[in-house]
Amino acid sequence: MADPGFDRTFAPCYGTPVPVAAQVQRITVNNPSPFTFHGTNSYIVGDRSVCVIDPGPDDEAHFQALMEALRGREVTHIAVSHTHRDHSPLAARLKAATGALTVAEGPHRPSRPLHDGEVNPFAESADMEFSPDIRLGHGARVEGDGWALTALSTPGHCANHTAFALDDSGDEHGVVFSADHVMAWATSIVAPPDGAMADYMASLEMLLGREDRIYFPGHGGPVTDPLAFCRGLRTHRRMRERAILERIRAGDRTIPVMVEAIYRDTDRRLHGAAALSVLAHLEDLVARGDVTTEGAARLAGVYLPG
Repeated sequence: MADPGFDRTFAPCYGTPVPVAAQVQRITVNNPSPFTFHGTNSYIVGDRSVCVIDPGPDDEAHFQALMEALRGREVTHIAVSHTHRDHSPLAARLKAATGALTVAEGPHRPSRPLHDGEVNPFAESADMEFSPDIRLGHGARVEGDGWALTALSTPGHCANHTAFALDDSGDEHGVVFSADHVMAWATSIVAPPDGAMADYMASLEMLLGREDRIYFPGHGGPVTDPLAFCRGLRTHRRMRERAILERIRAGDRTIPVMVEAIYRDTDRRLHGAAALSVLAHLEDLVARGDVTTEGAARLAGVYLPG
């Protein structure tokens, strides 16, 4: 299956502030994994008075790196894109050290209620303790001395996911901090019940209605042609959906069988995550009537053409 043109070239420069735009620095956490790529990106926005976007996990070395980069600067806000443990837990310690206000869409929650007997496979990845001082809905604005951010509600990866658009300032126009919704190195994980494919696709359409110049994501390097890349992501998801429908029409009835066929060239260690991605598509397909199953779509469900 064709990909959207992923770019996996990235030098993390752990612990070092890297200027990526006027009055924007990136510091990457040394927490590489199959899901975080080289690590989580934190961003410092502003000059003498700043906002920190996604402080990251509760990592001592990263906390010290942030505090060193923030030395002599006022931190007025800490913006959290979403409440997964690689993005938000350090917010509490950074708030205590700086007195900054935390801003986000809201506390962690699943995209839908859990079904009877269902266990959230990503429950341990959720930061259930975080609750923002200021809750930002879509289009809400937070500003400081010389900078302003507008919240772009982008559920899909998880229910409270929010991207932040840097308000136009001088030469830096069209800058969005896209977190885990759009990343240059890979597609976003959409895994129920934390995530929802219908929400993800709707959020992608919202971004396609904008004319942004560059995205700075939560992992990896920048997305330098956002509209073309988002169109590629949309095509990729639609092709995956088509592949699932084709497997069901060919006689596949369960998610493990579909995963074996659709992800045959993928590292088997990632087949668990792939199964959740297939489930996300099936939830959407069942809701639209293109696929049928008894009751709600589940990992252990049996699926038939609609």
